[in-house]
Amino acid sequence: MNRKKTILVFTIKCIAIPAAAVLILFLLNIPYREIDDAKYMDMWNLRMLGNQINDVEIANVGSSHGAYDFIYDGLTEDGYSCFNFGSVSQTYQYDLALLKEYGSHLDEGCVVFIPVSYFSFNNETVNESEAQALSVKYYHFLSPKNVPDYDLYTDIVTTRLPILSAGEDLLKLLPVFSPSLKVLAAEEESDTGSAEMDEAAVAEFANRAAMRFDRHFNNKETLFLPERETQLLSLIDYCKKHGLTPVLITTPFSVYYNNPVPEDFLDRFYGTINRIASDTNVSYYDYSHDARFGENLTYFSDSDHLNAEGAAYFMEIIAEEVPELREALGE
Repeated sequence: MNRKKTILVFTIKCIAIPAAAVLILFLLNIPYREIDDAKYMDMWNLRMLGNQINDVEIANVGSSHGAYDFIYDGLTEDGYSCFNFGSVSQTYQYDLALLKEYGSHLDEGCVVFIPVSYFSFNNETVNESEAQALSVKYYHFLSPKNVPDYDLYTDIVTTRLPILSAGEDLLKLLPVFSPSLKVLAAEEESDTGSAEMDEAAVAEFANRAAMRFDRHFNNKETLFLPERETQLLSLIDYCKKHGLTPVLITTPFSVYYNNPVPEDFLDRFYGTINRIASDTNVSYYDYSHDARFGENLTYFSDSDHLNAEGAAYFMEIIAEEVPELREALGE
């Protein structure tokens, strides 16, 4: 009798302990989903498509140069439907995946700006960890059929049960008991002139430019991967087949970002773009060395990204100078 009781208790424990662990896991997963979701705030605007935003007339894809350099506030105020699909480190492969997923919300003839940057034919990510983090976020916004190199396990641990891949983020579920400290910074009167502040700003831009150059050019086996060109061609082809108007464009860069770029790289870079533009009969507009921006640091947030003021000015310029956009605006 005692032996049967022992076996019964053991069986109950074998069932109850895993069941309790699974229950705890599911309960923790509920609040953690909010923490995990906050990591991808840069892509939350996708949820507006089909709700607040429909029949998009002007859009862009691209990495950070697309995400930060295209601001449509002025056009939306004028009644145009615009959308920015850009996201940091986004490649043409993911540009295409996003259009496949959300392209039904674009109006026929929608102008789609496709930024072409110095790193576009390579990888902006510099290691496997960055590349993995890049791919994971798209599981939250794409259906499995449109996720490049879809993996079921990755889907489960990133979107269904993100608690399983929480790592150190799991600590964010713990309550924080810390005194509220209010730090007041004294406003100091300074006799230093604006010239010194300008010098500091220039030094910072130069420093950031050096870091960006190192990230985009150094320690890479090749700066031109054949698959990147193939992905760009596929993106252009998709746009044309679905009645969209693709436009290749290189956004403004500061002189501090342009200066260290080798001439032989630029020759191949422009040779590649011009060949693609010619072969596909797509327009290409280059603002990378535009004198209206190059030395005017007030338009930049860093060496190669426009700030809000610069992006607004850039939009005014291309609205006047890009025929495809002028046509979309009815001018």
